[in-house]
Amino acid sequence: MSETKKILILLPDGIGMRNFAYTDFLVTAKAQGLEIIFWNDTALDLAALGYPQVRTSGLIHWKTHLLKTLRIEFDLSANIRRSGDAIYDRYRFPFSYRNVRQGLKSLWMHAYLATHSPQKGSVKVRREIKRLERRTPYYRNCVRLLSEERPDLLFCTNQRIVRAIAPMLAAQDLGIPTATFIFSWDNLPKATMALETDHYLTWSDHMKNELLHYYDYIRPEQVAVTGTPQFEPHFQKQRVLPREDFFAQYRLDAKRKYICFSGDDVTTSPHDPQYLSDTADAVRELNAGGHGLGIVFRRCPVDFSGRYDAVLAKNRDIITAIDPKWEKMGAAWNTVIPTNADLDLQVNTIAHCEMVINLGSSMVFDFVTAGKPCAFINYDVADKGVTGWSVETIYKFVHFRSMPSRDAVLWIDSPQSSAQVIRRGLEDKARTVKAANEWFAKINLQPAEGASARIVQEFKKIINA
Repeated sequence: MSETKKILILLPDGIGMRNFAYTDFLVTAKAQGLEIIFWNDTALDLAALGYPQVRTSGLIHWKTHLLKTLRIEFDLSANIRRSGDAIYDRYRFPFSYRNVRQGLKSLWMHAYLATHSPQKGSVKVRREIKRLERRTPYYRNCVRLLSEERPDLLFCTNQRIVRAIAPMLAAQDLGIPTATFIFSWDNLPKATMALETDHYLTWSDHMKNELLHYYDYIRPEQVAVTGTPQFEPHFQKQRVLPREDFFAQYRLDAKRKYICFSGDDVTTSPHDPQYLSDTADAVRELNAGGHGLGIVFRRCPVDFSGRYDAVLAKNRDIITAIDPKWEKMGAAWNTVIPTNADLDLQVNTIAHCEMVINLGSSMVFDFVTAGKPCAFINYDVADKGVTGWSVETIYKFVHFRSMPSRDAVLWIDSPQSSAQVIRRGLEDKARTVKAANEWFAKINLQPAEGASARIVQEFKKIINA
């Protein structure tokens, strides 16, 4: 009998938990003879939920966050120099001068950027991050944990988290193979890469090509295309409640059909409450013409603000808010942790809504797994309020260029056209869904429900190499 191989899966945030703990990935891995242990770096106690976990403690070097910011700046500048495309400037975050300490840090970073070319600066910063992280007690704790566990592979579920650098360096220094997962469809153009590993897993050939384009130190043989497990729950019919049960649980009107308004975070869509209000007005217009419609509002899981309260109160007869089942474990956005129950909630929201409306969200792919269309909001509000923000900029972002055809979504170009677009989504969805499926196939390897099996096979290939 062959020896069971052990894989440590580093969970630096809740997204990795959703993709690799709550899906069928664990069952698939165990069926293939792999032992999976989660290296849990989140605030949630996985052991209490019945998952095998290990933990370690320690802090990253105080300078690493500054250097990571410099790396992003250098890499974005290199992207502009390489492509001649100024859109990469829109991925930058402004430096902070809110106090003396932050101001001094920002001045130091400006000086550093001014005295180094993008390519040489990025190489120097990457080297310095590794040097500093290897000097930390946290790195030594990682070496100790890995020496005790002796895994055959260390896999990180998110390529952008700086706390994962020390564990990856420790594994590489001990001769343990390392891999990471590019966890989101829009990450690579943003220059968010923090990890340098032996292997990289991507959603698609499109994402693999992006990875090789932006990071010329990565070789093609290091990259495997597997798809992502995050869409697999949508194909598991046992998760879907009967319509009457779901409607009763969330006090929905059984006589109505519902569309879903999927909220964005405040940075991506600062005018989301107005867009929700406009959608409610459009539904009222349609209902006056004989349509029996309602809106299910699913807010962005990391948005706990009260910015929608007035719109929800005004339209309580039209809008039912069904909040995501995520747990807030801290103040930062990456300390908001998804629960297994939220997967079922999202699957059922999609199953029992007719379409989704949002501003440029990947929910287009979640809904197309159920053969349902998406409408993208594509207009600015009359009183912009937020300087420099516009939907025109949003849809110029690089990840939207992967869209094979504009027919992949419906476009709401004004509040006045919203009712007509919703009607089209309800009555004539075939063309939109067909084009959305073509987009989904480009973004995520098909069949989408086979991602966990493909990832497991890639792990075995790495281990046995």
